[in-house]
Amino acid sequence: MIIIRKATEKDIEIIRNLADRTWHITYAEYLSAEQIAYMLDKMYNAGELLSQLQQGHHFLVAGNEQGDLGFAGFSCTDADQQVYKLHKLYVLPAAHGKGVGKLLINEVFNLVKKHGAKSLQLNVNRNNAAVDFYKRAGFEIKETVDLEIGNGFYMNDYVMEKSI
Repeated sequence: MIIIRKATEKDIEIIRNLADRTWHITYAEYLSAEQIAYMLDKMYNAGELLSQLQQGHHFLVAGNEQGDLGFAGFSCTDADQQVYKLHKLYVLPAAHGKGVGKLLINEVFNLVKKHGAKSLQLNVNRNNAAVDFYKRAGFEIKETVDLEIGNGFYMNDYVMEKSI
């Protein structure tokens, strides 16, 4: 049985570990090892994750009796328009296809709906197999973006959105 819990400051190292264990495999086919290392350091250092928690980001961790399997992170990005953004959703490769990602995305969707969201958005690399996962979850491609993230690196993403 998979249990989802709300993450706290105590879970920062768990989130960092899960990100490190998923990113190298998820992105190895289309991002350099240097870009993966740069992005992990920039987006998943303990200070950055703590800052996100303090700024109102919500994190969920999914696990079972064997341990933690994945996580999601989201926040409100436009209170006036009631837009929320799924910033992170990663599941250990060994747990792919076991419903962990689906449980996490559904829980995020239910939580933002309770908060009055009108839509949930996300960015996903255009080469990521998760594009199909998000389409099956009801998201549609809204736009294509190339975002400079520093050090000469770019995120080549789709912005996807699901209306609530």
